[in-house]
Amino acid sequence: MAILEDLEDLDNLDHLDKTGTISLSLRPDPMNRPRQVVDHEHGKRAVTDYEFLSENVVALYPQTGRTHQLRIHCAHPEGLGRPIKGDELYGTKADRLYLHAEQIWFRHPITGEDMHFVSPPPFL
Repeated sequence: MAILEDLEDLDNLDHLDKTGTISLSLRPDPMNRPRQVVDHEHGKRAVTDYEFLSENVVALYPQTGRTHQLRIHCAHPEGLGRPIKGDELYGTKADRLYLHAEQIWFRHPITGEDMHFVSPPPFL
């Protein structure tokens, strides 16, 4: 779950569907660490499903786990074109980064038990 930065010209986002998939290959930017960049030729595959819950609130479902994947997929013009609020690397600094893992599932590595944790976003 993320809150996106307000943009003055929301008309530029008419191309976005309420739900969709972003697929932008990413790689480190060696001249500007820790930033990552979109690189369609040499980057590693990164895929995120999204669903707008309101004008500025988006649910993000990463299908891969690249460094800064959600942050870039939101900020990049080929993605959502709107940085996550408070993202000082790809957007504008705020009092916090408005990105929160609301739910996580995994299989316990020792017991094999399916684990599921829920934590509502503190900023909604």
